[in-house]
Amino acid sequence: MARKKVNLAWIANNSTRRATLKKRSKGLVKKVSELSTLCDVKACLVVYEPQESLPVVWPSVHEAARLVARFRSMPEMEQSKKMMNQEGFLQQRVVKLQDQLRKNQRENREIQTTLLMYEGLAGRSLHNVGMEEVASLAWMLEMRMKMVQQRIEMLTAQMTEPSSHMASQSTEASRQAVPPVAPLVQGPMPVMKEKTAMEAAMEALQTPNWFGDVMDPNGNMMHEMVQPYVDNTNPWLHPYYFPFN
Repeated sequence: MARKKVNLAWIANNSTRRATLKKRSKGLVKKVSELSTLCDVKACLVVYEPQESLPVVWPSVHEAARLVARFRSMPEMEQSKKMMNQEGFLQQRVVKLQDQLRKNQRENREIQTTLLMYEGLAGRSLHNVGMEEVASLAWMLEMRMKMVQQRIEMLTAQMTEPSSHMASQSTEASRQAVPPVAPLVQGPMPVMKEKTAMEAAMEALQTPNWFGDVMDPNGNMMHEMVQPYVDNTNPWLHPYYFPFN
């Protein structure tokens, strides 16, 4: 069973206050002893009781005096770096509670704005809504629209990524299917000979459709496309002696 939370206030009853002091002093000594043993740190405890002339000192007066002298030998900034009194502790608690209060107020405002948004979508009139609630509703709608847009962009990117991956795979496969091109043999460039008129005519006659090129669809010879062969080296082959027509 959990212990009931105790109100941090001065106990007015004398007998209850003395009993609480005895019980809490023993518990405090036990906690300091456990801290020193488990964490291997040097610690001491001094508790002054109003009805006692001598304080309660742990672990001993000599060890406590040595630790106090060591603490006072430290710079003043280091002494007060982690020091906290009752007033500082209460101020720290107040700051934490204020932060928690602001957080709860923000969460409640978001819940109320969400309910207002759903009611507006269901057909509720917003004429009687205050300016602050309208501003919160506009902010929430803008944030929801941004979230929807980001979700659409993410899904679009996920849909286009497999297609680009498949395209890259097909490109890689076609690249692997193409045989490697043999390296060019480095050497002197061949010298191209100029063709004579006879060689050009023989090469033209060796084409597969040379006859169809010079015939029209009616089967007539197209004389204007056939150029007579002229060999300037042999005067007997001149067109003057062998007219084409």
